[in-house]
Amino acid sequence: MKAIAQRGLLLAAIGFGPFSWFYAAHTTLQKRDAPQTSRDAKLLFADHCATCHGKDGRAKTFKAKFNHARNLTDGTWQAGVTDERLFNSITNGRGKMPAFGKKFSEAETSRLVAYVRQLKK
Repeated sequence: MKAIAQRGLLLAAIGFGPFSWFYAAHTTLQKRDAPQTSRDAKLLFADHCATCHGKDGRAKTFKAKFNHARNLTDGTWQAGVTDERLFNSITNGRGKMPAFGKKFSEAETSRLVAYVRQLKK
């Protein structure tokens, strides 16, 4: 009886049997892959950009004024900036804007560029 109890403790210690590695690997892959494929540009903007640029992109927040954030809806600015520059600014940062190159995939950054273009008034 004592041997059975010891084996039970051993199994508990190593992760409840032979299928525990599958569960751990599966949940790790889900957590790693899900954000890269399912986040859309509007949510990315709301989560990472709206703090400074405002939910509507007009940079009317206190933090926007303090950091001199760009009004992304300005038609004159939009006409003078290329998609490549927007992509590079998001990826590498610009002025007080932080770099998001390690947080966003290239596809997510491209979707953000397209989203910023839609903000033009």
